[in-house]
Amino acid sequence: MARIERFEDLQCWQKARELANRVYELTRKEKFARDFELRDQIRRAAGSVMHNIAEGFDAGSNAEFIRFLKMARRSASEVQSQLYLALDQDYITEDELRFVYDLATETKRLINGMIAYLRKSSR
Repeated sequence: MARIERFEDLQCWQKARELANRVYELTRKEKFARDFELRDQIRRAAGSVMHNIAEGFDAGSNAEFIRFLKMARRSASEVQSQLYLALDQDYITEDELRFVYDLATETKRLINGMIAYLRKSSR
């Protein structure tokens, strides 16, 4: 396994970045872009996923990093919930929801893997 020296090297951060970019792409759609509250909230949640991973990387301890990873995971779940609201308001299609929802699920899977790795290496 290659040594991870920067948060940008983490697969979970890379996937979270992809998630955030897809959310921004969706929220540029005309109807979605006009719902300022939902647009801004889902963007903040998506950004929070990648930002918490980055912040946790420099937290100084595995326990603190895990705490930030858990916040990132919760933010990914928030994005998933907000996608349903966007679907219900006809801002996105079912296919768009599924694609971004699955991206968030993959991000959470990678975060969970990082948490497991950190817990194991702390023993």
